[in-house]
Amino acid sequence: MENSHRRGAMRGYVYVLPALAVYVVFAVLPALHTAYLSLFDWDGVTLGSWVGLDNYREVFRNPVLLRSLVNALALVVFFSFVPILTGLLTTALLSRYRRPGMSVYRLLFMLPQIVPLVAVGVTWRWLYGDDGLVNEALRAVGLDGITRAWLGDFGTALIAVGLVGTWVLSGLCTMLFLSGVHKVDPSLYEAARLDGAGPVREFVSVTLPQLRGELAIALTVTMVAALASFDIVYVTTNGGPGEQTTVPGLLVYRLAFSDGDVGLASALGVVLSCLILGLVYVVNRLSRSET
Repeated sequence: MENSHRRGAMRGYVYVLPALAVYVVFAVLPALHTAYLSLFDWDGVTLGSWVGLDNYREVFRNPVLLRSLVNALALVVFFSFVPILTGLLTTALLSRYRRPGMSVYRLLFMLPQIVPLVAVGVTWRWLYGDDGLVNEALRAVGLDGITRAWLGDFGTALIAVGLVGTWVLSGLCTMLFLSGVHKVDPSLYEAARLDGAGPVREFVSVTLPQLRGELAIALTVTMVAALASFDIVYVTTNGGPGEQTTVPGLLVYRLAFSDGDVGLASALGVVLSCLILGLVYVVNRLSRSET
């Protein structure tokens, strides 16, 4: 019996081995190589010199690099928390008051996921422009005084970029939650209604606890999207105005390919990766501890 279990386990490892080999070659080894490069002062061409942890000290001393980390954390609000709240609200409405044509709703929700992020950035850059749809709509209702170049204003640039992320990820969160609602036992809703629960109490007491797994997935995916954001920021503002929308992903690109400081870029990439892994670990632990 024990030998058969061993053979079964070994057979399982054999099936997993090809995927594991691909993961090691294309994920683990590049990550280790990046961590190795972060210990050098290297321009990507000439021979590098060993600097130890100096690049990491620079990450936490350089105000521009620190500002990029702060901006990335600020984007978590727009890329993660707001889409999750929007998705929960939409799910509460659609799951209780079902309407014909749900497939059309799902298509509209998933549309931002289908469109390439570069195209999304170009479209929103036009919408936010001086003659874009946002300003035209404000002028149409008599709010000319608050029109501006939203992506070029120091006070609104980061919020404007964040709202693009909100639009992109709200549909994904909604689809996750709608799929989770279908697995909820209908008898739980019936019991809640027999107890006199209204729509809000029904959602809080029945639906929300049953969506704990989907909430953990949504929070993980959206937080990673916020902290590792590059495409939308690069296309819409390229980090401007000033450093208002600079994020770590954009700085890693600039340091490595424009400034020729591969070591510092690698160190910033390692710090960003550790931040993402740490937050994902916390989310997973909290989701498991509440099950």
